[in-house]
Amino acid sequence: MKFEFATAGRILFGAGSRHDVPKIAAGMGSRALIVTGKDPARQSALIDSFRAAGVGVEVFSVAGEPKIETAQAGAETARAAGCDLVIGIGGGGVIDAGKAISALAANPGDPFEYLEVIGKARPLPNPPLPYIAMPTTAGTGSEVTRNAVLTSVAHQVKVSLRSPLMLPRLAVVDPELTYSLPPDITASTGLDALTQVIEPLVCNRPTPITDGLCKDAIVRASWALRRAYNDGNDQEAREAMALVSLYGGIALANARLGAVHGFAAPLGGMFGAPHGAICAILLPHVMRANITALRSLPETDPARREGLKRYTAIAMLLTGGQSDAESGAAWVADLVRQTQIPALRTYGVTTGDFPTLVEKAKASSSMGGNPVKLSDEVLTGILAQAL
Repeated sequence: MKFEFATAGRILFGAGSRHDVPKIAAGMGSRALIVTGKDPARQSALIDSFRAAGVGVEVFSVAGEPKIETAQAGAETARAAGCDLVIGIGGGGVIDAGKAISALAANPGDPFEYLEVIGKARPLPNPPLPYIAMPTTAGTGSEVTRNAVLTSVAHQVKVSLRSPLMLPRLAVVDPELTYSLPPDITASTGLDALTQVIEPLVCNRPTPITDGLCKDAIVRASWALRRAYNDGNDQEAREAMALVSLYGGIALANARLGAVHGFAAPLGGMFGAPHGAICAILLPHVMRANITALRSLPETDPARREGLKRYTAIAMLLTGGQSDAESGAAWVADLVRQTQIPALRTYGVTTGDFPTLVEKAKASSSMGGNPVKLSDEVLTGILAQAL
């Protein structure tokens, strides 16, 4: 067995932990670029707390999921303002944008030198600016990952800027920042978090550390996701889902993902669909397809034995005892229905798009982590079921 494990330099978790950050930030830099969502006023109290701690502030807002141009503009703003620190406060897109900005601000030039899939994927020559990540959703776990997902409009795909140097210096997970999330966002981000503890658990390169985190997180999600969806002020449920998201980020950064995320990159790039909602609608269909494909392998195949054992464990963790692998997929499908996750057609996807989506998904790094290779016919079937 051989693996590596890396995460954010420091993690602060718990209700109210955001109040400890300004003092820490003051010891990391003198002027911060604070990256927020489209309405910086929502974070005005936090922004003012940094000023009160003696940290100069420049605000950069990100509308929607970040594009390559977004990261370039943010990096230019940081350099022009003399920022020596970047702080991201927002959902997964904002956290990714801040991560990319901190990297590109210290590494000027063409970002395609460093981008995966559509670029040269070269290592960053210089360390990024120190980065503090403060998520306001319980979904992507981006506060503890080493990559930033950016949309290339020209290529109609989402790709990663990735480096071990991009792990945030400080990750601050304060469940109180998620209380204001509406039910639909709670559901889609929560199912994204669930996807990110299921896929690393069944991937073709799991580790003992990520296995433990994923199993614990699946149990928490099994009771907390519905409760947080039904009552956004349920403190116990919000705290549990914040942990699920955190564990998912750690897991995907140190193990691998699978077909759900393989499809998420081209679907997001071609249709602008929210990442969490894509993962949510695809998850039960990918689970069923993987289980069926694993069962079709010879009984002596180690991948079959290990994969089905892990899907059976997931079913037991989600349902509290049902021991057939398919029960886990059924449980997720039922949750998707209850939380009214929109179908792919909502975003303009049609059957005519399936061949392109399948080809792009097969080329993604995430698809390489799937526990079993899926045929084009099976991949097309997944899209058809989610349409």
